[in-house]
Amino acid sequence: MAESRKTRVRFAPSPTGPLHIGGVRTALYNYLYAKQHNGTFVLRIEDTDSNRFVPGAEEYIIEALRWCGITPDEGVENGKIVEEASSRHPYGPYRQSQRRAIYRRYAEQLIENGYAYYAFDTPEELAARRAEAESKGETFIYNQESRKTLRNSLTLGKEECARLLETTTGWTIRFKMPENEVVKMDDLIRGHIEVNTDTLDDKVLWKRSDELPTYHLANIVDDHLMEITEVIRGEEWLPSLPLHYMLYKAFGWQDTQPRFAHLSLLLKPSGQGKLSKRDGDKLGFPVFPLRWVSPEGEVTRGYREDGYFPEAFINMLAFLGWNPGDEREILSLKELSEAFSLERVIKSGARFNPEKAKWYNKEYLRMKSDEELAEAYMPILKEQGVDSTPEYAARAISVIKDRASFVADFWTAAPYLFVAPSEYVAKDVAKFWVPEACGPLEKVRALIADYSGEMEPAAIAGAIEGYIKQNEWPIGKVMNCLRLALTGSASGLGIAEIIYTIGTAEAAARVDKAFSVLNQ
Repeated sequence: MAESRKTRVRFAPSPTGPLHIGGVRTALYNYLYAKQHNGTFVLRIEDTDSNRFVPGAEEYIIEALRWCGITPDEGVENGKIVEEASSRHPYGPYRQSQRRAIYRRYAEQLIENGYAYYAFDTPEELAARRAEAESKGETFIYNQESRKTLRNSLTLGKEECARLLETTTGWTIRFKMPENEVVKMDDLIRGHIEVNTDTLDDKVLWKRSDELPTYHLANIVDDHLMEITEVIRGEEWLPSLPLHYMLYKAFGWQDTQPRFAHLSLLLKPSGQGKLSKRDGDKLGFPVFPLRWVSPEGEVTRGYREDGYFPEAFINMLAFLGWNPGDEREILSLKELSEAFSLERVIKSGARFNPEKAKWYNKEYLRMKSDEELAEAYMPILKEQGVDSTPEYAARAISVIKDRASFVADFWTAAPYLFVAPSEYVAKDVAKFWVPEACGPLEKVRALIADYSGEMEPAAIAGAIEGYIKQNEWPIGKVMNCLRLALTGSASGLGIAEIIYTIGTAEAAARVDKAFSVLNQ
């Protein structure tokens, strides 16, 4: 049985566009499961749907997983697009389009053993049957009953079938679903499931038009040949599970059939319906890991470009539908793999909370050193035209860290730590730049310029506030007047924190500048 073999799981996305965060979560759960069981995590590209293939999508998938730290043990050359190297692996190649010769053989095997048949119905003929059924208030399904009246190898003679196979290119191979048979299945998350085959249709397995299989045949054959032990995938594939069970039976592969686990959907913040790109656009958050530019030029936001740390993103995703069973919320990728279990994955949908995503990023930001954050902040300073050093950036970050959720917040929270104000907020000037505050400010400026005490915020605050109180000046007015000179407004960080960061000489110079500008 599958559970007695070495664990091998796979993530098998289709390159039909950017990878949704729901797909990233599926990859993550596969990765965590593999690591916990000392197994192998395989990346396989399922590119058999030639009509929906999008250029650049495969590269996007690989880069997204790399950014997240979800590194394949095996697959498209461990995350790199190297055709020849991947095809030399005993389980390769890992793109289904490179395996097309394999599937035809297995499809024909099903026909020979009576589990499939050739179907010659044209799209126009099937559309006419659907329209006819709709006119009667019915739904057309290609199944055990309708196939008896359609053009296929079950209704046509051998000679006519042979002629059509040779002279036409629109035919397909369909699975021959048995009549009135109960398919008994087990899901690692959802438990035991039973479905009667009379409720199922005859799915297309292989298409002559492009000589490629559909997902149903390709994923069964590939999972078997690649010795996959568990298939962990989204619940959108749950309705296909009976067919996949039937295919394993038809091939005689029940003893090596993988165990299945179907993950619940990621839901909108409202909890109503599947999370989509439109939800993100409407509410102002990404639903893709990386920025994506479509072939038509449409730009889609990504978590990386929005300033999220990959560790925070992954931690947040892991908890959408799973928890470790204790109070912990912050777990590294290694800790997640140690704690993960399919038994604790919920059956119901997981509601996405964009504010919780920001909370995770803020927590990870606080855990990083000032030096790490300064390195990430330097490109932003460069974009702002600020010439700074990593050492000074780290000093500034130490006083604004707790006010930020993202590295970019360091600039929006306190640009005045890096650039002296060139303008002053008019309403604050009118309110605080008054004679009873400006007079004392001249003396406070001298105190700051000559300050020789301990260069720590608490010591600086004590010296300035003590001096103001000693002279019985209105402390609120004087401090707001000083803040206005230092920052250009009456809001922001504590004055002592600002002086600690920019230094006493720069602070005194800013007061001089304020007098020069505002007293004109």
